[in-house]
Amino acid sequence: MTAPPWGTSVPGNRWDLAPDGAPRRRVSVVVTHFEQQDELDRTLAALRRQTRLPDEVIVTDDGSHRAPEVPPGVRVVRQHDDGFRAAAARNLGVAASTGELLVLLDADTVPEPHFVERMVALPEALPEALVVGRRRHADLAGTAPDGAIEEVAPPLELPEPAWLRDAYADSRDLLDADHTSHRFVISAVLACSRWWYDEVGGFDETFSAYGGEDWDFAHRSWTAGGLVAHRRDAVAWHDGPDAGAREADPGALLAETVAVADRTSAPGTTWRGLTRGPADLVVTLAPTLGDAELLVSVDSLLAALPRTVVRLTERQRDLVGDDPRAVPAEEDVPASARLHLEVRQCLFGDVAAWTSLLDGLDGGMGSREVAAGRAELQDLRLRRRAERWGRPDLATAGPPLDATLRPWTEDVTLAAWLGGWA
Repeated sequence: MTAPPWGTSVPGNRWDLAPDGAPRRRVSVVVTHFEQQDELDRTLAALRRQTRLPDEVIVTDDGSHRAPEVPPGVRVVRQHDDGFRAAAARNLGVAASTGELLVLLDADTVPEPHFVERMVALPEALPEALVVGRRRHADLAGTAPDGAIEEVAPPLELPEPAWLRDAYADSRDLLDADHTSHRFVISAVLACSRWWYDEVGGFDETFSAYGGEDWDFAHRSWTAGGLVAHRRDAVAWHDGPDAGAREADPGALLAETVAVADRTSAPGTTWRGLTRGPADLVVTLAPTLGDAELLVSVDSLLAALPRTVVRLTERQRDLVGDDPRAVPAEEDVPASARLHLEVRQCLFGDVAAWTSLLDGLDGGMGSREVAAGRAELQDLRLRRRAERWGRPDLATAGPPLDATLRPWTEDVTLAAWLGGWA
């Protein structure tokens, strides 16, 4: 974790509280390209018409047979052709950039004149913000590459994916984002600070087929404590229909889904029952729990939330037995985890009791006491942000949380719990 280089932060995901008048910073636009010279010409022409001209434009080529042709002042970096490696190509382009702010585009995605100006406004003030623009679709075949895209594209518009449009509307342009909102981030129209890109770790280069790398990147950004916003007024036009409207190879779609599930911890994209992939919830159990208390707590928890990781002392792990979800207490909480539950005294209950507990943190609360102090639920992403900025106010404690989980009493035994009469 590194200290923010400038700016400030805000509670929760309140990017609408960004201060005005942030100092201007150097902007690099990175355009990912593969065998699309005509489309690239159109996008580079549009970048020359921006109301805020980028300080540099870098075309990063994913192994085209011939190097793309670019106008003077535009730099080209290339990697060899080893399949679809957009994630690696973007990292290559970013590594070659010198700007403090990054704007990512695809060669076939043409920005309107205000695109760069509007995309960088938030990360210029809030350096941990990840901003996704509005990608619209049009059939641009045969149009002049230097035509004003805001005039050329609308008569040729193709359908916009309704699920994405509705998600932005329902979340007020991601102001009401939650841990599942990484699904609404598109790497073809993306902006962030270079510091945050490096802090999150860039794109995962093991993605070697179409799709998924943007969801993974956005998920890591969120769990690290980042903000996410949609700028519907920052429009770029994709040449052709949305990928969801094209016939997909079932095998490729399955591979993409598996790749994302193995890397994300949020419901909606990760596994529901399999223990592969990172955990969303990590639980630490007090070493003072009695043997029966420990076994009832852990068995109850894992029956309800099978993908949870529990941190136990060596003696506790010997008692629980060989279960991959039981890890040493001294292990660090993984960066993928969003929530941490510290159990001080035995708690147990059914699936509904445990799952309702996970909804107990909202509104920017960093932690809440559970069941009269028997446990504490912590929002790790907000705590990471508070630590990064040295600002405890970014992860304040909320009021005690009433839970339907049951506390330990002397008449509870392991046999009673297993038998269903506890």
